Amino acid sequence: MSRPTTRSKNKRQRQVDDGAGTSEIWRKIHETGVVTDDDINQLYMIWKPVCSSCRVNTKDNPNCFCALIPPPNGNRKSGLWQKVSGIVENFGPDPTKDLRESANSPAGLTNLGATCYANSILQCLYMNKCFREGIFSVEPDLLQQQPVLNQLVRLFVQLHISKRAFVDSFPFVKTLELDNGVQQDSHEFLTLLLCLLERCLSHSKIPKARTVVQDLFRGSVSHVTSCSQCGKDSEASSKMEDFYELELNVKGFKSLDESLNDYLAVEELCGDNQYFCASCKTRVDATRSIKLRTLPDVLNFQLKRCVFLPETTTRKKITSAFSFPAKLDMQPRLSEPSQSELIYDLSAVLIHKGTTVNSGHYVAHIKDEDTGQWWEFDDEHVTELGCHPFGDRSSNSSVKSVRTETVNSDSSEVWIADSNGNGPDASHSQSSLVETFSSSDAYMLMYNLKHSKNVVKMGDVLSNGDAVPARDRFPLLSHLFDEIQNLNASYVDECEKYNQRKELELSRITERRQEVRSVLAEAPVQPLEQPFYWISSDWLREWADNVNPSTLDNTSIQCSHGKVPVSKVTSMKRLSDKAWDKLFSKYGGGPTLSHSDCCWDCLIDGARSVVSAVTYRDRRESMKQLARDILDRNCPDGKYYVSRPWLQQWWKRKVLDAPSEADAGPTAPISCPHGQLLPEQAAGARRVLVPESFWFFLYEDALSVKPDDLLDCPTFPSDSVPCSQCSDELSEVACLEDSLKLVKQVQRQNHEKLLLAKSTPLSLHCKYFLVPSSWISKWRSYMSSSIKSSDKPETLDGIINSLMCEKHSLLVEKPLELVFRRGAIVQRESSAGGLTMISENDWKCFCEEWGGTETKGISATIENIGDSENILTGFSSETPICEDQLNDKVNNDSGTSKLVIKTCPEICQSCIGERESCELMQKLNYSNENISVILVRGKEVPRSILEASKGSVETDRRVSKRSRKSKNGTSISFKVSASTSLYQLKMMIWEAFGVVKENQILQKGDRTIDNEDECATLADVNIFAGDQIIVRDSEIHENRDIADEICDDKMEMQRSEGGFRGTLLAADVSSQVV
Repeated sequence: MSRPTTRSKNKRQRQVDDGAGTSEIWRKIHETGVVTDDDINQLYMIWKPVCSSCRVNTKDNPNCFCALIPPPNGNRKSGLWQKVSGIVENFGPDPTKDLRESANSPAGLTNLGATCYANSILQCLYMNKCFREGIFSVEPDLLQQQPVLNQLVRLFVQLHISKRAFVDSFPFVKTLELDNGVQQDSHEFLTLLLCLLERCLSHSKIPKARTVVQDLFRGSVSHVTSCSQCGKDSEASSKMEDFYELELNVKGFKSLDESLNDYLAVEELCGDNQYFCASCKTRVDATRSIKLRTLPDVLNFQLKRCVFLPETTTRKKITSAFSFPAKLDMQPRLSEPSQSELIYDLSAVLIHKGTTVNSGHYVAHIKDEDTGQWWEFDDEHVTELGCHPFGDRSSNSSVKSVRTETVNSDSSEVWIADSNGNGPDASHSQSSLVETFSSSDAYMLMYNLKHSKNVVKMGDVLSNGDAVPARDRFPLLSHLFDEIQNLNASYVDECEKYNQRKELELSRITERRQEVRSVLAEAPVQPLEQPFYWISSDWLREWADNVNPSTLDNTSIQCSHGKVPVSKVTSMKRLSDKAWDKLFSKYGGGPTLSHSDCCWDCLIDGARSVVSAVTYRDRRESMKQLARDILDRNCPDGKYYVSRPWLQQWWKRKVLDAPSEADAGPTAPISCPHGQLLPEQAAGARRVLVPESFWFFLYEDALSVKPDDLLDCPTFPSDSVPCSQCSDELSEVACLEDSLKLVKQVQRQNHEKLLLAKSTPLSLHCKYFLVPSSWISKWRSYMSSSIKSSDKPETLDGIINSLMCEKHSLLVEKPLELVFRRGAIVQRESSAGGLTMISENDWKCFCEEWGGTETKGISATIENIGDSENILTGFSSETPICEDQLNDKVNNDSGTSKLVIKTCPEICQSCIGERESCELMQKLNYSNENISVILVRGKEVPRSILEASKGSVETDRRVSKRSRKSKNGTSISFKVSASTSLYQLKMMIWEAFGVVKENQILQKGDRTIDNEDECATLADVNIFAGDQIIVRDSEIHENRDIADEICDDKMEMQRSEGGFRGTLLAADVSSQVV
């Protein structure tokens, strides 16, 4: 059973017009001059049925209103029917997107380019309630004197009560004079910022504000050294040093507990590292350790994830997992027991996302002390995480860990250690379960001392309940709170106005869509039904697709008689009177064109044109068949000449309703400049004879196209005589060509081997003459009969004179190298530079043929001279022998002899050296030229690539930039300049081939390019435009991402080792005084 065909099942069947019937109607109108209603229904296509299933609006059916609007669930890219989201975008920026979600959700900070490190630290400080209260307690007089402190307070107030979802950090960053395009270390920023704030707040008269930094972040340690013999501590052991954070090692440790043990571990001083004891008066074994004396309320742990790699002189980030507890008991770690508990709660985790040290992104996970909820602060974006620092998704009540690994997100784990201390991070026995987290990107940990005083709740400030308003709680900053509240009021008003405008515009668009649908539903008129109105399709389409349509315009479908011409039937639609009344009453315009406004005058003119076109087509079809017979030489009764190529093109053209411009000039190609018949021997003058009727048809068409240009179509009967003047000129040209052929034939016989470019064996002590290789190449091209447009070579006397230097009258060109090939001495072939040796007979013939003087020739002889014989500098040209010919047998008595070419006159070494130096300087002074770099796999470079690398490529030849693969390697072209450094070239190769710059071995031919000085330019290592460079991979150093290198270079260029040098954080003074 065959499968039914369904390919065209859903395709709309195209209606086929009755062309023959329409032609009959036009012919009838033309003959009788009478137009009936049936004729109008047929010609204006009023008879066609109402269409309802077209995918596009059909032009040949005035009753089709399809596709003017999209389907119910469809939309368009622009206009009335575009998506609502696209319409909303046209309103401009939506201020409500920046509205804070709720009063209890924190606000973010804008990233100004690379300021995520500062944003994360500022959020950690702001979310600390005690620190925030201390900052809010600063008196206004001090704020006016301290710009940094003033901007920090202003920033904190905005974070506290602003209605916006994020706050602009630019004023604070600008005041600190930070470079917002350079990534910095967040730990260094926190240390310097606390130091700066401590100095600024020292001028405050309010105790709570003056010592807030020391009270919250400062602890003390001592470095204790104890003698193993007397047991006494060193004098320096009693000194206590302040700290604001503890720097812990990460490499080699898995948990915070292990790192703390390492930090407080006892170091043995023995051997060469012995300690000099003041009591024992000698060097003795001793122990050294760090003792924690006091701990701050906010305990910061800096995790040292950056290590230095000596073998590559680079810094690397340690990305191993590191675990830390939610609660930390620090009492056992104090040097002296404390009466009070020292239980710390995890309050913030600073995360560095990325694999490199000098790049990446900082985010902060911070816990709200009031609600216990964790929030992720990622610059402008603040996300609620739930009850765990890495989100509820990472929480698990069992011992099994849950890990989330993505490229740009933190990798974390959460698990519980049991009461026996068994677990991934249980080195101390716990009386209760301890929740532990793990992260491979945690960079800093913040712990808050438990049971510390709660100063201000977020709800006290942001909520509208019974809590004390922020303005009343901090009266000293009432002016700032009032200012921010005014900004909030303006922002809320802006959001309300935007929402009102948005609602009004969307409502108007909805009404317009309903209007379009209702009008188009009433628009169709059944065939032959009256009354109806004609409307422009272009205006109807514009009205149905635009939000704000223009005035109704029917002028485009109106003829000069003020009626509706039949020629516009594809540009208009039949509209019902009800739909027309709705459109006309609302949009006005016009003119009104009803069913009775069909133009009879245009119908009569159209009938005349149609009948004329049909008649012309029929006549031309018959002439086209006759033209085919003429071209096939089947028409003997020819009377007039026309151009054969022109007639061939005429026959190929499509038959139109009237003549076109291509029908002009049937005899122009065979007409000479003198207005007569061009001889048939001339180029493009082929012609054929056509019958008289055919000629008159062509002549009428040509005149109808160009009635004013009679000279373009001259008449040439069959008895026309070709132009005598043109015939004489053609005869002269033919004679000159015959004479030139004879001369070339004689020269081919005289220089048969030289013409064929065969390597002529050379003999010792025979006299030869030197001619430029470029002249020989040009002569061969000229002698070739296949090349008609070759340039004629210059005369020999001029060429020979150009080879002499003006200063010494010596030779400034060298002969080509000599090589042994198949036991014979031959010259290396070249068509560019150098001098070619020719026989004495060839020289004499050339002098006769090309205007040379025999006595002025440059003679040369080949001699076999031993090393002991003195060879005059400048008199001979020593020629090396190719390595690939060394195995050929050569009749040579002495193994130490050399073949030299002695020339007369001598070679001017000084002028040649000066010229080569200039050429070298020009070669080294290139810009934006191509060089080819080929990657070769394996230790050995193929010989073919070596040979290609020894040569050079013409710089003016187009070189493809695409990678080309061969069996030996991959080749890519680079745009470089003479000033391009080796380092820049290596970075290009690294990016293209993935070979790190330390592993690249660069070669040019047999020569290895010195890679040690990466600052050297390509000109310094003699790399020219067009050279081919070979690169091999040593595979010594491990692969790494090129982005790391680029980032490191950028960081090194943009900032010095001082980090924050040049900013207020590194200034000696506290701040500038306003």
